[in-house]
Amino acid sequence: MSAGRGLAAMVLVVGLSSCALPSGDDQNDKALNQTDAIRIVLNTDQPDLSKGVLYDAKAPLHFNVGFGRHGIACAGSTFQEGVTPLGTFKVNAILSTTTFEMDPSLVTKSGKSEDELRQNLFRDMNAIDFKGDGETGEYGGGYISLAPVENTDQPFRFNTYNGKFRWYSFAIHGTNDDSRVGKAVTGGCINVNQTALRTLLNTVQLGDEVVISSDYPCLS
Repeated sequence: MSAGRGLAAMVLVVGLSSCALPSGDDQNDKALNQTDAIRIVLNTDQPDLSKGVLYDAKAPLHFNVGFGRHGIACAGSTFQEGVTPLGTFKVNAILSTTTFEMDPSLVTKSGKSEDELRQNLFRDMNAIDFKGDGETGEYGGGYISLAPVENTDQPFRFNTYNGKFRWYSFAIHGTNDDSRVGKAVTGGCINVNQTALRTLLNTVQLGDEVVISSDYPCLS
Protein backbone atom coordinates (compact mmCIF):
# COMPACT_ATOMS: atom_id res chain seq x y z
CA MET A 1 0.00 0.00 0.00
CA SER A 2 1.59 3.29 -1.07
CA ALA A 3 1.60 6.35 1.16
CA GLY A 4 -0.31 8.30 -1.45
CA ARG A 5 -2.99 5.68 -1.89
CA GLY A 6 -5.27 7.41 0.59
CA LEU A 7 -6.47 5.22 3.42
CA ALA A 8 -9.96 6.54 4.13
CA ALA A 9 -11.62 6.20 7.47
CA MET A 10 -15.13 7.59 7.43
CA VAL A 11 -16.40 8.29 10.90
CA LEU A 12 -20.15 8.90 10.86
CA VAL A 13 -21.13 10.11 14.30
CA VAL A 14 -24.68 9.68 15.57
CA GLY A 15 -25.44 12.42 18.09
CA LEU A 16 -22.42 13.81 19.89
CA SER A 17 -20.34 10.66 20.28
CA SER A 18 -19.06 7.67 18.37
CA CYS A 19 -20.77 4.40 17.74
CA ALA A 20 -21.09 1.76 15.10
CA LEU A 21 -24.28 1.35 13.20
CA PRO A 22 -25.99 -2.03 13.66
CA SER A 23 -25.30 -4.52 10.89
CA GLY A 24 -29.00 -5.09 10.25
CA ASP A 25 -29.73 -1.59 8.96
CA ASP A 26 -29.71 -1.41 5.11
CA GLN A 27 -28.75 2.25 5.02
CA ASN A 28 -25.99 1.73 7.55
CA ASP A 29 -24.70 -1.33 5.70
CA LYS A 30 -24.60 0.70 2.49
CA ALA A 31 -22.48 3.31 4.27
CA LEU A 32 -20.03 0.62 5.31
CA ASN A 33 -19.92 -1.31 2.02
CA GLN A 34 -17.35 0.91 0.35
CA THR A 35 -13.90 0.28 -1.05
CA ASP A 36 -12.26 2.71 1.37
CA ALA A 37 -9.74 0.96 3.58
CA ILE A 38 -11.33 2.13 6.85
CA ARG A 39 -14.72 3.46 7.77
CA ILE A 40 -15.70 4.10 11.37
CA VAL A 41 -19.34 4.66 12.24
CA LEU A 42 -20.06 6.30 15.60
CA ASN A 43 -23.37 6.26 17.47
CA THR A 44 -23.80 8.54 20.45
CA ASP A 45 -27.11 6.99 21.46
CA GLN A 46 -25.54 3.55 21.89
CA PRO A 47 -21.75 3.91 21.97
CA ASP A 48 -21.26 0.18 22.50
CA LEU A 49 -22.42 -0.33 18.89
CA SER A 50 -19.70 1.95 17.53
CA LYS A 51 -17.81 0.05 14.87
CA GLY A 52 -15.13 0.43 12.25
CA VAL A 53 -14.52 -1.65 9.17
CA LEU A 54 -11.05 -2.16 7.74
CA TYR A 55 -11.36 -3.07 4.06
CA ASP A 56 -7.68 -2.92 3.22
CA ALA A 57 -7.02 -6.30 4.85
CA LYS A 58 -7.19 -9.86 3.52
CA ALA A 59 -10.84 -9.87 4.60
CA PRO A 60 -12.98 -7.03 5.99
CA LEU A 61 -12.19 -6.53 9.66
CA HIS A 62 -15.00 -5.21 11.86
CA PHE A 63 -13.97 -3.66 15.14
CA ASN A 64 -15.48 -1.52 17.89
CA VAL A 65 -14.24 1.98 18.65
CA GLY A 66 -14.45 4.53 21.43
CA PHE A 67 -14.38 8.34 21.21
CA GLY A 68 -14.19 11.59 23.17
CA ARG A 69 -15.94 11.89 26.51
CA HIS A 70 -17.20 15.40 25.62
CA GLY A 71 -18.61 14.60 22.16
CA ILE A 72 -17.58 15.60 18.64
CA ALA A 73 -16.31 18.85 17.12
CA CYS A 74 -17.10 20.27 13.71
CA ALA A 75 -14.64 19.99 10.83
CA GLY A 76 -12.00 22.70 10.85
CA SER A 77 -12.12 23.23 14.59
CA THR A 78 -9.16 23.33 16.95
CA PHE A 79 -8.59 20.09 18.86
CA GLN A 80 -9.83 20.16 22.44
CA GLU A 81 -9.31 17.60 25.18
CA GLY A 82 -12.20 15.14 25.35
CA VAL A 83 -13.70 16.08 21.97
CA THR A 84 -13.35 13.98 18.80
CA PRO A 85 -12.96 16.23 15.74
CA LEU A 86 -14.57 15.74 12.34
CA GLY A 87 -12.82 16.40 9.04
CA THR A 88 -10.20 14.91 6.75
CA PHE A 89 -6.90 13.80 8.26
CA LYS A 90 -3.70 12.14 7.11
CA VAL A 91 -1.52 9.74 9.04
CA ASN A 92 1.70 11.54 10.00
CA ALA A 93 3.16 9.09 12.53
CA ILE A 94 2.82 5.40 13.37
CA LEU A 95 4.29 4.49 16.75
CA SER A 96 4.54 1.24 18.69
CA THR A 97 7.15 -0.79 20.53
CA THR A 98 8.26 -2.28 17.20
CA THR A 99 7.27 0.40 14.67
CA PHE A 100 8.45 3.94 14.15
CA GLU A 101 7.32 5.91 11.13
CA MET A 102 7.06 9.68 11.27
CA ASP A 103 6.80 12.50 8.77
CA PRO A 104 10.33 13.93 8.41
CA SER A 105 9.05 17.42 9.24
CA LEU A 106 7.91 16.13 12.63
CA VAL A 107 11.28 14.53 13.30
CA THR A 108 12.89 17.91 12.65
CA LYS A 109 10.28 19.64 14.81
CA SER A 110 11.05 17.32 17.72
CA GLY A 111 14.63 18.56 18.00
CA LYS A 112 15.78 14.96 18.46
CA SER A 113 17.34 12.40 16.16
CA GLU A 114 15.21 9.79 14.45
CA ASP A 115 17.13 7.04 16.26
CA GLU A 116 16.38 8.62 19.63
CA LEU A 117 12.69 8.96 18.79
CA ARG A 118 12.59 5.39 17.50
CA GLN A 119 14.06 4.04 20.71
CA ASN A 120 12.28 6.18 23.25
CA LEU A 121 9.24 8.12 22.04
CA PHE A 122 6.42 5.57 22.18
CA ARG A 123 7.86 3.87 25.25
CA ASP A 124 7.94 7.17 27.12
CA MET A 125 4.49 8.25 25.87
CA ASN A 126 2.97 4.97 26.99
CA ALA A 127 4.59 5.28 30.41
CA ILE A 128 2.46 8.32 31.28
CA ASP A 129 -0.37 7.84 33.79
CA PHE A 130 -2.89 10.23 32.20
CA LYS A 131 -5.82 9.35 34.49
CA GLY A 132 -3.79 9.50 37.68
CA ASP A 133 -4.95 6.05 38.71
CA GLY A 134 -1.51 4.49 38.96
CA GLU A 135 -1.87 2.68 35.62
CA THR A 136 0.22 3.30 32.51
CA GLY A 137 0.10 1.85 29.00
CA GLU A 138 -2.98 3.87 28.12
CA TYR A 139 -2.11 3.81 24.41
CA GLY A 140 -2.05 0.03 24.45
CA GLY A 141 0.10 -1.36 21.66
CA GLY A 142 0.35 1.66 19.41
CA TYR A 143 -0.49 5.21 18.37
CA ILE A 144 -1.47 6.31 14.84
CA SER A 145 -1.19 10.10 14.71
CA LEU A 146 -3.59 12.07 12.50
CA ALA A 147 -3.02 15.56 11.13
CA PRO A 148 -5.95 17.60 9.75
CA VAL A 149 -5.72 18.26 6.01
CA GLU A 150 -7.56 21.56 6.40
CA ASN A 151 -5.22 24.35 7.47
CA THR A 152 -6.40 25.02 11.02
CA ASP A 153 -4.55 26.08 14.14
CA GLN A 154 -3.89 23.04 16.33
CA PRO A 155 -2.21 22.50 19.71
CA PHE A 156 -0.29 19.48 18.39
CA ARG A 157 3.32 19.59 19.57
CA PHE A 158 6.20 17.80 21.19
CA ASN A 159 6.39 18.53 24.89
CA THR A 160 7.25 17.02 28.24
CA TYR A 161 4.32 15.72 30.30
CA ASN A 162 4.93 14.38 33.81
CA GLY A 163 8.60 14.14 33.00
CA LYS A 164 8.07 12.15 29.76
CA PHE A 165 8.83 13.49 26.29
CA ARG A 166 5.85 12.92 23.97
CA TRP A 167 4.17 13.80 20.69
CA TYR A 168 0.75 15.31 21.46
CA SER A 169 -1.83 14.99 18.69
CA PHE A 170 -5.16 13.52 17.64
CA ALA A 171 -4.81 9.79 17.01
CA ILE A 172 -6.21 6.31 16.70
CA HIS A 173 -4.64 4.29 19.52
CA GLY A 174 -5.00 1.21 21.65
CA THR A 175 -5.87 0.92 25.33
CA ASN A 176 -4.74 -0.87 28.46
CA ASP A 177 -8.37 -1.78 29.16
CA ASP A 178 -10.46 -3.10 26.26
CA SER A 179 -13.65 -2.40 28.23
CA ARG A 180 -13.08 1.30 27.49
CA VAL A 181 -13.63 0.67 23.77
CA GLY A 182 -17.19 1.36 22.64
CA LYS A 183 -17.64 4.17 25.17
CA ALA A 184 -17.39 7.95 25.15
CA VAL A 185 -14.45 8.06 27.55
CA THR A 186 -11.30 9.09 25.67
CA GLY A 187 -9.39 12.35 25.72
CA GLY A 188 -10.68 12.94 22.17
CA CYS A 189 -8.86 10.22 20.27
CA ILE A 190 -10.41 7.13 18.67
CA ASN A 191 -9.52 4.01 20.68
CA VAL A 192 -9.63 0.41 19.50
CA ASN A 193 -8.96 -2.97 21.07
CA GLN A 194 -5.57 -4.61 20.81
CA THR A 195 -6.58 -7.13 18.14
CA ALA A 196 -7.83 -4.40 15.80
CA LEU A 197 -4.85 -2.20 16.59
CA ARG A 198 -2.37 -4.88 15.54
CA THR A 199 -4.04 -5.11 12.12
CA LEU A 200 -4.16 -1.34 11.74
CA LEU A 201 -0.47 -1.02 12.62
CA ASN A 202 0.35 -3.59 9.95
CA THR A 203 -1.84 -1.85 7.34
CA VAL A 204 -1.67 1.96 7.54
CA GLN A 205 1.18 3.99 6.13
CA LEU A 206 2.27 7.60 6.32
CA GLY A 207 0.06 9.83 4.19
CA ASP A 208 -2.96 7.53 4.36
CA GLU A 209 -6.19 9.49 4.57
CA VAL A 210 -8.72 9.30 7.38
CA VAL A 211 -12.11 10.98 6.91
CA ILE A 212 -14.17 11.63 10.02
CA SER A 213 -17.71 12.87 9.41
CA SER A 214 -21.19 12.98 10.86
CA ASP A 215 -24.77 13.51 9.80
CA TYR A 216 -25.56 14.86 13.26
CA PRO A 217 -24.84 18.13 15.12
CA CYS A 218 -21.29 18.79 16.23
CA LEU A 219 -19.78 21.19 18.71
CA SER A 220 -18.68 24.41 17.02
